[in-house]
Amino acid sequence: MRSALYVPGNRPEMLAKALQRGADAVLLDLEDSVAPAEKDAARAASAAWLSGLPPAGTTPGPEIWVRINHGPPGLTDTAAVALPAVTGLLVPKTEHVDELHAVAAELADVPGIALCPLLESAAALLAAPLLAHGPRVTRVQLGEADLRADTGIQPGEDERELLWARSQLVLASAAARLAPPLGPVSTDFRDLDALRRSTLALRRLGFGGRACVHPAQLAVVNEVFTPGERELDRARLLIARYEGAGSGAAVDDSGRMIDEAVVRQARRLLSTAPRHP
Repeated sequence: MRSALYVPGNRPEMLAKALQRGADAVLLDLEDSVAPAEKDAARAASAAWLSGLPPAGTTPGPEIWVRINHGPPGLTDTAAVALPAVTGLLVPKTEHVDELHAVAAELADVPGIALCPLLESAAALLAAPLLAHGPRVTRVQLGEADLRADTGIQPGEDERELLWARSQLVLASAAARLAPPLGPVSTDFRDLDALRRSTLALRRLGFGGRACVHPAQLAVVNEVFTPGERELDRARLLIARYEGAGSGAAVDDSGRMIDEAVVRQARRLLSTAPRHP
C-alpha cells in the first residue's frame, strides 16, 4: 500500500470517484471528516455504497478501509460496514489492546477483515509494541495532528521533532512482523515539493506508504514509494552476485561486502516492485 486516500463517508459523490483516483487504498472516513450531526447519515450512506461493491480481493482496484469512530460509536460503525468489500478497519485513538479486542469481537462472525490501530497520543506511542500484536492487526498508522495536540510537539521544517514517534512505529511494526506502517497525512495539498521531501524522508525511515487527504497528492506519494528500475536492477544484481558466490559473502562492483543482511534488504525492495509494468 503506497498511497491511501481519505474520503468523507457522508459524500457519496466523492466515494463514487475515489476508486478511480489512483490510490492503492481508499480510506472511507466516518470519524474526523464527518460532523457529529451527520454521523448516522454517513454510516448509512457508506454501508449502501459498500454493499454495491464486489468482495475485497476479487477484482482489480484499491483496497477499501473504513475509519470508524472511537469507542461505542465505533462498534456501531463496525456492525454497519463489516461488509465483503471491506479489507479492514482503521481504529482511531487506540491506546489499549482491549479496544482492539472489542472491535475484533464485533467481527467474530466476519472473517477476513483486518484492523489498523491509529496511534494518536503519547500513551498510544508508548504502547505501540503491544498494539502492534493486537487481534487482526496487519499494520499501524500514526495520527500526528492529535499527537502534537497531546504532547505539545511543534515540528520545524524538517520535522525532526517527530523522529522518535515515527521510528517507534517502524520498529513496533517490524518487531510484530506487520506490513510497514502508513505515513501520516500532510494537510497542505498545494505544496507538492514539500510533500515529496517529507515523503522521501518517511520512506528512508522505513514507512511503506502514506495517507493522503487530496487526490493531487497521490501521484507524488506513489512515485516516491515505487522503486525505480535502477534500484531494482541493483537489487537483482546483489542477489545474483551473493547466490553465485556460494560462500556466504560476496563483493559488489564497488568493492563493498554483500552478506545476508544486504541481500535481505534487496529482496525486501524487490517485494515492493509493481506487479504490472
